[in-house]
Amino acid sequence: MYRIRRAKLDDTPTLLKLAKMVHFINLPPDKDIIQSKIVHSRNSFLKVCGSRKKLEPDPVPPGIEEAHAKNAALAGFGATTHESDLFMYVLEDTESEAVLGTSQVITRMGGPGNPQVSLKLSEREFFSKSLQTGTKHTVAELYLDESGPSELGGLILQPSYRGHAKKLGRFLSLVRFHMMGLHPKRFADRVMAEMMAQVSSDGQNNVWDYLGRRFIPLSYEEADRFCQYSREFITSLLPREAIYLSLLPPHVRAGVGEVGEDTKPARRMLERLGFEFRGFVDPFDAGPYLDCATKDIELVRNTKRMTLGAPVAASKCDTRCIVSVLDSDGEFRAIDEMASIDGMKVSLSKQHTELLQAEVGAKVGVTPIGVPKKTAGKKGTKKAAGRKASSGSN
Repeated sequence: MYRIRRAKLDDTPTLLKLAKMVHFINLPPDKDIIQSKIVHSRNSFLKVCGSRKKLEPDPVPPGIEEAHAKNAALAGFGATTHESDLFMYVLEDTESEAVLGTSQVITRMGGPGNPQVSLKLSEREFFSKSLQTGTKHTVAELYLDESGPSELGGLILQPSYRGHAKKLGRFLSLVRFHMMGLHPKRFADRVMAEMMAQVSSDGQNNVWDYLGRRFIPLSYEEADRFCQYSREFITSLLPREAIYLSLLPPHVRAGVGEVGEDTKPARRMLERLGFEFRGFVDPFDAGPYLDCATKDIELVRNTKRMTLGAPVAASKCDTRCIVSVLDSDGEFRAIDEMASIDGMKVSLSKQHTELLQAEVGAKVGVTPIGVPKKTAGKKGTKKAAGRKASSGSN
């Protein structure tokens, strides 16, 4: 069986391996940065549960203090500071205790004086009266966003588990909206997702090679990693004037605003949830930024706190739900299983109640992500399928 919990320092080796599979700014293949994020996440969970325990109760490994110092000293433009909460999850196989994937959500990215940096795409038209013909060009301009949106990121699932019958990738993604629904005041009124651009197997990106590197003398990997500490160099070195993308080779232009093959399912899922591409791309690799008003995300609106009832027969569980518990020690556990909902009470099978490790009568978070079986008859099949699809897929 599968369960999501908060990331722990013991997960570092596995998370480092996962980080090497993709090129995410949220999860770079750097041990110290990963451990710093894990401790930051641990502290965020402790704050949410109102614990008075000392923060960072886990043993602190060598190098992590230096990582914290770098984050504090080089916060710069757009960097994630420890004033913002970070929730870092891992998906585990409860039988083998193996970590199969991870995801993150950040409550605020930047803010006044600490902008999020992107390139804004727009069209410019030119026309010659004498030639009676014109041209249209896409231009990119540096854009600084100080609104401080919440941000999704760092979703990685081991390749062998993609397409799994339990839709484990969907679970890793949707648990972040589950957290937003449980703690709405901690999150911004807008949610953003930086989608991974088209990156080659050896970690290269055409847009960076033909554009970004002409202004910033770093490799794609170096620039991506330094962003963990500061984004000031982006605003200092990239031109403020409009950049005409028509000057780039056709194969490079074709990658602007597009995602890699492995990221297409994640993009489709977010778009089904209401996220849109509004012409903003990453200043390094031109990967698209998708965003959505938090209040418009149905999963967030439908998330409730309920009382955990006594276990029931599996046959009585008719609604697919994410159910979670956060105890007084900041330990978070969530499952994605069939449940029975009766008013403000949710019940699970005995097996899944034990998997959640919550006492009967405990307050738990509940996000319905499927249509109750009893409503999916012949007449309702088409409508039910459409509603179910809106929750996204792996």
